[in-house]
Amino acid sequence: MTTIQPVAELHLANPRGFCAGVDRAIEIVERAINKYGAPIYVKHEVVHNKYVVDDLKSKGAIFIEDLNDVPEGHTLIYSAHGVSLQVRLDAKKRKLRVFDATCPLVSKVHAEVVRSRKKGLEVIMIGHKGHPEVEGTMGQASSGIYLVENIDDVHSLAVKDPGQLAYVTQTTLSVDDASKIVKALVARYPKIKVPEKEDICYATQNRQDAVKSLAEHCDLIIVVGSSNSSNSNRLREVAETKGVRAFLVDNEGELEPDWLNGVARVGVTAGASAPEVLVSAVVERLKKLGVAVVKESSGIQEKVVFFVPGALKRKA
Repeated sequence: MTTIQPVAELHLANPRGFCAGVDRAIEIVERAINKYGAPIYVKHEVVHNKYVVDDLKSKGAIFIEDLNDVPEGHTLIYSAHGVSLQVRLDAKKRKLRVFDATCPLVSKVHAEVVRSRKKGLEVIMIGHKGHPEVEGTMGQASSGIYLVENIDDVHSLAVKDPGQLAYVTQTTLSVDDASKIVKALVARYPKIKVPEKEDICYATQNRQDAVKSLAEHCDLIIVVGSSNSSNSNRLREVAETKGVRAFLVDNEGELEPDWLNGVARVGVTAGASAPEVLVSAVVERLKKLGVAVVKESSGIQEKVVFFVPGALKRKA
């Protein structure tokens, strides 16, 4: 039988969990179900969290990838990750009632791509191939947009005019990793147009900074989030780059008691798509495994609010 060393302290990161974009996306789905009744169709998982998705399924949401799975005239919601222009055109052809739950910060990146292409600039996107946010952003232009995932991709790029370029980034990247790729882009293309405001969102930045702070005094960091959540995976990676063991768990049942052997302080955070109820369950499980003290870390107070579409606002 494994002997568990008592863990003296648990430190909760701040901020952690839901961001304004995730709050808004979930609220849009719930309000649409309440107003129009089930089923409500959602293009892709509205946010990348199994608990959230399963909860919305139980309320009447159906998550689809192919718009042909949505009966003509029904209600469709775009996920927080955004969609391509082609998806929007297809939805219009099928006469679907559409609500857009795209995070406004993702929409900002879409607008940057459109503006750059109208100016005749080719666009380089920094992001992860196959991620729905990347597919949606790349789909804002029919041509003249390139994806780079790492510095090697930058070196192998072949563009039409090195003097007519702009770049954008996926909003949920590691700030440090993206910075290295941007430096490589600027070094190779000195005239590349820089976004007026950083594309990596405030919530991603704040949660990564909070993990860096935890890593200064914790021996182990637990990140609550689903395996397909980009921002949650980045939190785990940020901790590891600071030399601290880190694990990503979907729920308290995935905690391994052996992780706590020899640990004096454990830090807990959550990705921007993970609800606080999962954090609470993880904390309770850790208490049973030997945590004696739970401390809330200080951090930035996030006051950002994104409003739902007018058609879904509650009547006064």
